Amino acid sequence: MYKLGLPLYLDTIGTVAVAAISGFLFPAICTAVATSWVCSFFYWPAIYLSFFNALISIVTVAFVRKNHLRKMGPILLYTLIVTLISSISVTSLQYALYGHNLESILSARIEAFSSETGIPYFLSLFLTNFLLYFLEKGGSCILIIILLNVLPRDFIDSFEGDTWNRKLISDTALQYISNGQRSMKRPLHKRIAMTFIAASIILVVMTGSIALRIYFDNEKVERTENAWNCVNLAAELIAPSKVDDFIKLGNAAPGYGQTFDILKKIKKSSSRVTYLYALRIEEDGGRFIFDTDEEEPYQPGELVPFDKEFMPYIPDLLAGKEIEPVVTNEVFGWLLTVYKPVLDEKGKCVCYVGADVSLDYLAEYMGSFIIKVLLIVAGFFLVIVAYTIWSIGNRMSYPISAVASCVDSFSDSLEDQEKLEESVRRIRTLDIQSGDEIQKLYDAISRMTLSQSEQIRDIRRLSDSTLKMQDGLINTMADMVESRDSDTGAHVQKTAAYVKIIADGLVKKNYYPQKITAKFISDIVRSAPLHDVGKINIPDSVLNKPGKLSDDEFAIMKTHTTAGKAILEKVISTVQGENYLMEARNMAAYHHERWDGKGYPEGLHGEMIPLSARIMAVADVFDALASPRVYKPAFPFEKAISILKEGSGTQFDPKCVEVFLESLDEVKSVLKKYNGSVT
Repeated sequence: MYKLGLPLYLDTIGTVAVAAISGFLFPAICTAVATSWVCSFFYWPAIYLSFFNALISIVTVAFVRKNHLRKMGPILLYTLIVTLISSISVTSLQYALYGHNLESILSARIEAFSSETGIPYFLSLFLTNFLLYFLEKGGSCILIIILLNVLPRDFIDSFEGDTWNRKLISDTALQYISNGQRSMKRPLHKRIAMTFIAASIILVVMTGSIALRIYFDNEKVERTENAWNCVNLAAELIAPSKVDDFIKLGNAAPGYGQTFDILKKIKKSSSRVTYLYALRIEEDGGRFIFDTDEEEPYQPGELVPFDKEFMPYIPDLLAGKEIEPVVTNEVFGWLLTVYKPVLDEKGKCVCYVGADVSLDYLAEYMGSFIIKVLLIVAGFFLVIVAYTIWSIGNRMSYPISAVASCVDSFSDSLEDQEKLEESVRRIRTLDIQSGDEIQKLYDAISRMTLSQSEQIRDIRRLSDSTLKMQDGLINTMADMVESRDSDTGAHVQKTAAYVKIIADGLVKKNYYPQKITAKFISDIVRSAPLHDVGKINIPDSVLNKPGKLSDDEFAIMKTHTTAGKAILEKVISTVQGENYLMEARNMAAYHHERWDGKGYPEGLHGEMIPLSARIMAVADVFDALASPRVYKPAFPFEKAISILKEGSGTQFDPKCVEVFLESLDEVKSVLKKYNGSVT
């Protein structure tokens, strides 16, 4: 396109294509910067566009990742954004380099359009570039759509998996990275990247500032020396005795023209000297003798007031002394001025030769130099930043995120051995091969989780054995008590089942949520068989009496609650720490307490009665009603239920009765299992 002289260079098509296919910043930015460098071999200003081409790659990747380039609205927005980036950057570069002398087939038309409409040339150039680039970027969008729809999906996905990530991160790890990083407010790779960017910017600014300052000081010293050489030479040429005639007669004075011509030659030979002149210092200002300025020279004898920067030096100038260089910034710009006194035979100063060195050009050059360097460096800087983010992400942040996510899953699976072992397998399939401390940490975590899983499995086996032994002891104790009681019918098994039914019902209704936990339910179900353990202390004559108990006998019977409490407390005292026998003690001691406070042994009421005992009270009474005893036959099922309803809120916790009554189908199943039928 450049060789054809056409205004469309198509220099971002490669960048757009790589960004669209890979979906990654690093290869896209590399392509953008590399394209600018290749173009600079035949069109050197292209190197300054690397930064803006990199911006286009960033915009493209952002749109592709969000899958926005498949609908007309986002496509138009994308085209507008990249067109603005291109037109603004190219217009600014063209205007800065060529001004109105742009070499293009459209330059004459742009100039004519600007003249006819009165629109500034820069704006006309921008509008022209905008329209051209809108067409070009529209073509780029068509290319993206074709690529994304024609190329096989597997081929496009391979760039993300094989080319950029899979070398360091396995497929399993990639599954956990996004979930892990969503919960992070400040991911590691972003913080490191921001730190790197900030440090790089500070380093570039400091280094650039120091370099520019050194350059400016050296250039200023060199220009000052050049000015001193110029005034020293000029001072030797001016005849002190003719100064008065030069001021009065000017060009008519003998020797004036020859001296003036030589001064102009001296000025021309010193390219860095802007003005060279001679003047006499007076109280009111400087009276010019010679002025080599070709545009608006001061005439011989013309008096010019001093600039404000010279005020501190006027006494020395009137005394004919040498002064240090003076920097002024007035009508004639930013100037550095040196004065050399011209002395007569007696050593008296008759005038001064002055030389002005312009510092404006130096400042403009430095400003232009800074902008060019920044544009070149900015493109490479984006490449380095993109590589840093990609490298840190793949080698540090992503592996750590994957490991952290899997370890979280491992810690959440401690209650389930199968899930725990699955978490261990998941950690080991991450297969992080970064070859650094991250891999070493990963290997250590893999070994640790595997070892911990095996230890927990062994602990579970031991715990299960212990629980089976404890349950066996409990059932043995319960059987010992039940064997003394002539009332058979699997009382302990049925009451344990009813306790489970009531506890599950309370959970469903969300009653007592702070108290009822999975452990609480397990404890009370396992402890239920011990609720009548105190009956072991009751004499057979009382325990198995077929008729109604006397008051004295009933008083003896009531002692089974305190006896059971004492027995279980003695057992508990032999075991360190809290265990499920705490609830067994509560159930044994208080399952005959009443909701209204009229029960025994302590007359507790309401929620002062332990919840486990309130649950057992309903289960125990119902089984006593629905099962035959030596002193009575079994009540019909409906009669037993009716008695429970009557006791709700007086004898029993109403919530416990409520959930029991809502689970009558399960209750009947228990009765059928142990009694054979439901009457």
